[in-house]
Amino acid sequence: MGLAAALAAVVLVLSACAAVPGATAEQEPAEAGLSGDIFTHDPALVKGGDGESWFIYSTGNGQVADGNIQIRRSTDGRNWEHAGEVWQQKPAWLAAAVPGVDNLWAPELYQHNGTWYLYYSASTFGKNLSVIALATNTTLDPQDPGYEWVDRGQVMSSKGERFNAIDPGIAEDADGTPWMSFGSFWTGLQLVELEWPSGLPAAGAEPVTIADRKAPPNAIEAPYILPHDGAFYLFFSRDFCCQGLESTYNIAVGKSDSINGPYVDAEGKALLDGGGTPLLGTDGGRVGPGGQSVSGGTLAFHYYAEELDGAFRLGLAELEWKDGWPTVRWD
Repeated sequence: MGLAAALAAVVLVLSACAAVPGATAEQEPAEAGLSGDIFTHDPALVKGGDGESWFIYSTGNGQVADGNIQIRRSTDGRNWEHAGEVWQQKPAWLAAAVPGVDNLWAPELYQHNGTWYLYYSASTFGKNLSVIALATNTTLDPQDPGYEWVDRGQVMSSKGERFNAIDPGIAEDADGTPWMSFGSFWTGLQLVELEWPSGLPAAGAEPVTIADRKAPPNAIEAPYILPHDGAFYLFFSRDFCCQGLESTYNIAVGKSDSINGPYVDAEGKALLDGGGTPLLGTDGGRVGPGGQSVSGGTLAFHYYAEELDGAFRLGLAELEWKDGWPTVRWD
């Protein structure tokens, strides 16, 4: 199956899932330990500290607030409530940059020097005419008088490029230099150097490929780099999401001593040659996990719940480290 056809085949499934209303605690799979409004896709987690709120920013719903990035919050990481959207209307320039854009996808949150940077994707299924955009805020608390998301425009476009500019993830190297990983299908996962305080690409910086499955349709996406104990871990999703209980999505990971690679898996196979150590896959009624982020040692992801007839929902699990590699622990 060609790439465009493979991705276009999931459009109706994702659209139907996005329209599902929030679940009640009684509808939740009992093993998950979460309640409230947890219908999130591609969750970006900010884990609260002592007495502080947790936040999840996630892919928008085209039927609500013009498809803008959705916000949910929790006081304990267990019970979640809807907390609105980033804006009620998309920035006007997005419609011209990505004709036909509906939902905004796959956000990333990163704090630097008192500023929150919100990176997100504008795209359409099966095409790489995509944009990663940026907004900034001084706080995540909607009740704070200074709360306001300010549009900062385009970070990266893949118009006419070899890659697809979606699924941003931000990390800093040992010197404090920021880098953005991104990518979906096409030529795999990419990495580009950014600069503070703009949060935009550094002067002259060009994306380089850091992971590639080396086989069509190159079903790899959603990179997230996590620094840990002097190394850098590249988490990514592979295979196919958005097909309900038929989804084959799963999360894998590679490791490098340098943020820009080369990344290898636990067997020593290069991620540039299809490598990747499995971290989380389908398990019983938890189908197709992916779209991951990490905050404070907690892995956030979405999956398709058998108990909910394949609707997507939030999953949270704790990371543990064994022999230099992450594993998942369920609380």
